[in-house]
Amino acid sequence: MARARNKAPVLTLTPAQESEATDRIKRFMAERFELDIGSFEAAEVLELFACEIAPHYYNRAISDVQVHLKDRFESIESDLWAMEKSN
Repeated sequence: MARARNKAPVLTLTPAQESEATDRIKRFMAERFELDIGSFEAAEVLELFACEIAPHYYNRAISDVQVHLKDRFESIESDLWAMEKSN
């Protein structure tokens, strides 16, 4: 976990979102693995995901948006060429 502490999270949550996320982590661990973890441990897991895993999802989302925008801009450019008047 020391490595996660050196990285700043790509995304941050509001205190209410953090609380909900830690509650979900605690519930997941209890239901799935029959592990009762405290809020501190759940917050550590959340920090790990925020610092180490979330950047991969964030970068993928950015890449997906870039592709979408590129396609959209090409479509707009094509529409503008079609609207251009001939002399």
